[in-house]
Amino acid sequence: MNPKVSLVIGILCISFSPIFVKLAGVPPVTAAFYRVFLAWLVLASYCLAKVNLKINRTDLLTAMLGGLIFASDITVWNISLGHISATVSTLLANLAPVWVGLISFFVFRKRSGLLFWIGTGVAIAGMIVLVGYQNIIHLQFNIGIVLALLASLLYSIYIVITNNILQRISTLSFMFYNMLAASVFLLLISTWQGNNIIDFSLNAWLCFLGMSLLCQLTGWITINYSLKFLEGTKVSIALLGQTVIAGFMAVLLLHEALQLKEIIGSVIILAGIAITFLKPSQSIK
Repeated sequence: MNPKVSLVIGILCISFSPIFVKLAGVPPVTAAFYRVFLAWLVLASYCLAKVNLKINRTDLLTAMLGGLIFASDITVWNISLGHISATVSTLLANLAPVWVGLISFFVFRKRSGLLFWIGTGVAIAGMIVLVGYQNIIHLQFNIGIVLALLASLLYSIYIVITNNILQRISTLSFMFYNMLAASVFLLLISTWQGNNIIDFSLNAWLCFLGMSLLCQLTGWITINYSLKFLEGTKVSIALLGQTVIAGFMAVLLLHEALQLKEIIGSVIILAGIAITFLKPSQSIK
């Protein structure tokens, strides 16, 4: 599959995640556990029969570390929601492209290019319009802001780790160990929070199944596949598109109202993403 097409499919799939979480009506960390764990069960049944899961110790530890970071990102972001508004937390958590660009430059000495930074700036401006500039003006420093920023940093580290390890091992092998580690961590966190982890309604179980098969399994297989061929910086900025798609999904499926500023912000975000995928001319280095 064309890596860009694979990335678009992945973004479309993970965009359903907040819809399923809202419909399930369970604590977000518990929903995240079943999203990852049920997907891992399906993947494991295939991998154990068809995939060579033997990888060297370094790659094994890296894949499992990626799983812990992915799970930590989900956990930290959800905790931040208890201290600041969802709009501000979402904006700060979506600063991952900036972190990815900085990590790529300072750690791997890779230049992201002028178009990446222009596109990132435009996309972040779109995020500010989407969530409302009033929320930014009245931003007050507290632990929630720190946690949301930490979530964006963890997300960017996950993308960088994934981008590098997938140059050496297969997507399915990586996801087998990655999701196993994430499942164990999310189960521990959910239990520590005292959340119910067994007694759910049929509606909740159906949402868990949808999250696991569509968002986690299909979504991240296609995104991780694209990371084998595309730069992590471009993938990170493209993932901002899930915010836009999730908003329109909420209108269609949850009958939520979409304000003018949200439509304008969404258009600006998509424009920013498009800029990062443009091929630079000879005059732009």
